[in-house]
Amino acid sequence: MRVTPFVLALVLAVVGTESLPAQEARPFDLLITGGRVLDGTGNPWFYADVGIRDGKVVAIGSLSGRAAARTIDARGKVVAPGFIDLHSHAGDGEEGLGSPDARRRAALNVVTQGVTTVVVNPDGGGPLSIAEQRAQLEKQGIGPNTILMVGHNTVRAAVLKNDYRRTARPDEVQAMRALVRKGMVDGAFGLSAGLEYVPGRWSETDEVVALVEEIVPYGGVYLEHERSGSVAPMWWRPSQDPAGPPTLLNSIAETIEIGERTGATVVATHIKARGANYWGSSRAAISLIRRARTRGVAIYADQYPYTTSGSDGGITLVPSWAIGGDGEGENAPGARSAAADYAAALRRTLADPEAARKVRQDIAHELEFRGGAENIVIFEHPDASLIGKSVADMAAARGISTVEAGIALQLEGFKGRPGGARLRSFSFSEEDIDAFAAQPWVATASDGGVALPEDGPAVHARYYGTFPRKIRRYALERGVISVEAAVRSMTSLPAQILGLRNRGLLREGFVADVVVMDLERVRDRATFTDPHQYAEGIEYVVVGGKFVVDNGSPTGALAGRVITPREGRAAPATQ
Repeated sequence: MRVTPFVLALVLAVVGTESLPAQEARPFDLLITGGRVLDGTGNPWFYADVGIRDGKVVAIGSLSGRAAARTIDARGKVVAPGFIDLHSHAGDGEEGLGSPDARRRAALNVVTQGVTTVVVNPDGGGPLSIAEQRAQLEKQGIGPNTILMVGHNTVRAAVLKNDYRRTARPDEVQAMRALVRKGMVDGAFGLSAGLEYVPGRWSETDEVVALVEEIVPYGGVYLEHERSGSVAPMWWRPSQDPAGPPTLLNSIAETIEIGERTGATVVATHIKARGANYWGSSRAAISLIRRARTRGVAIYADQYPYTTSGSDGGITLVPSWAIGGDGEGENAPGARSAAADYAAALRRTLADPEAARKVRQDIAHELEFRGGAENIVIFEHPDASLIGKSVADMAAARGISTVEAGIALQLEGFKGRPGGARLRSFSFSEEDIDAFAAQPWVATASDGGVALPEDGPAVHARYYGTFPRKIRRYALERGVISVEAAVRSMTSLPAQILGLRNRGLLREGFVADVVVMDLERVRDRATFTDPHQYAEGIEYVVVGGKFVVDNGSPTGALAGRVITPREGRAAPATQ
């Protein structure tokens, strides 16, 4: 019988290339034995050995007796695909993977969570030239694999320059379309947007639709930071801005509309319901998304498993306009100015009765927006007795209102710091986090970046703990989801959203991005007073067959690569 190419292909598909005698004779580079495999599908675990060679998973099954350059005994441990962070700030310039410092490029706080791939340039940011960014990262070397996005805010700023507080003209939209198209040709996976930020907040839906249309022919994905995650956007102040601001539900509806009009895969990124009076609104958001998915809209979401956001760590209860700001957005978290005297500026504003009324109106809004005075904690202030107390505690101790406490923090605090203190609010409810986590279309993503101890205490704990926390707190402890579902939310689900065809699952022929973890020990250790602590229980992390975490310790290896759509969306190579 003549063996035709078709028959040979059929035999290889049935028996697997690793069962061929020639392949059996070749030793593995790495053999992981005796582990419980969670393959990323969400299915229950199964016992299997995993053989890795030349950066690929080449065999899964009973491999006892097979030779390997190195063998890891994974008995009692879980073996899973490497985690994919769908929304990461790890690429942020010299503070991240573009840094000349190899420690930052190794992204130790990222890979020690089990993360092997990060999607960067989120919230509409990142450099204008995807080609230059890609070349720099590839030349310098990076720890995790990296996927690049074109940033809507970057593109809008390049075209409209400083005249961005308006609707874009048709010729400007065409210029933005060309930049998006260039980014896709140069290797981006899609478009990110930050519609709550400058300058994207002045864009209209039609503008965004036009740009998303450019990514569709390339199979691109649209990742959107919402216009609002609450009853109003972060920038909205009742004393300054018109009534009827966009809400979380308006934002979700817009994301759905963009997906429906373009046919693109769209993601409501770091989905949340912020503000004490808005808690519980996750149900309405979930209903909107479920109904859209029933109609065939490819909408997903991602979340980080914390009750406090990044902006919650740098809030100022006193509005920016009252202390000399431009009112366009929040003061930069932790911003300081040796020359400024914000306390004096506030006193001048309060001397005007009408301005003082508006200041108090805005502070009352911010207190509610940030979860209530009892959920806003003082972390730095000249009066050490206040540190660790909530604004509500401070007000009660002094017998004043929480609004007056917000004013006192500025007047008595660091005069060169907006707000007078470093505050962190806890503006989300566990009820909403649970509800979003339980949805099969919600991926896990950190919204964190690269961090080193010298970056100080204001770093969000999610930079170090997002993925282990999702498994420990929401699967193992609270039982909101199963461990299998938690792993799926950080492996095959983001791979599906991105259109990856050779990552996100433990499969023969897939890239060897692999995590070995001890479920008895997996947990996040980072706190908001001591954030620079690696997670526990992530024992081995392999990126493309190379160890970035070995026996619980980061190696500093620059094993990652920039994944392009051409490579990442290709079918797995036959072994």
